[in-house]
Amino acid sequence: MKFSDIIKTNSWLSVELVFLQLFPDQQKSIRGYEKVFNDLRLLEPIHSDLVLLVKVSTDPIDKSEYVEVSGLDRNEPISTPEINYLYGLDFQPWEEWLGMDIDENSLKEYTELELISHCLYEMTFISFDQKVIQKEWNK
Repeated sequence: MKFSDIIKTNSWLSVELVFLQLFPDQQKSIRGYEKVFNDLRLLEPIHSDLVLLVKVSTDPIDKSEYVEVSGLDRNEPISTPEINYLYGLDFQPWEEWLGMDIDENSLKEYTELELISHCLYEMTFISFDQKVIQKEWNK
């Protein structure tokens, strides 16, 4: 299943409820997330060799747990605890996010609404505007 599939089959109202449960401190920015969600529904997905991975990780310093959203390159050998082939997705074009397959374990561990929420939070970490994100990347 691709990220674009779950974007197109879910409504913003359903996503918003779950998003605000997961990220209550983002209430002030909720219209920005709504705009991005609606923009994603209009974009054409492009192929990506990255698989969208959502999983709980532990901070090595303070040992706190958090949900990590990253890309796993399907062309790399399988990751092990010693070798990790995960990639940050903050600067990936949103069309490429849409074209990513979602990791099977992520689909089992999280609902579609949770997956969308975590991905929206990650993909807008820098800005709610792709042009601003690209400018940051170019710096």
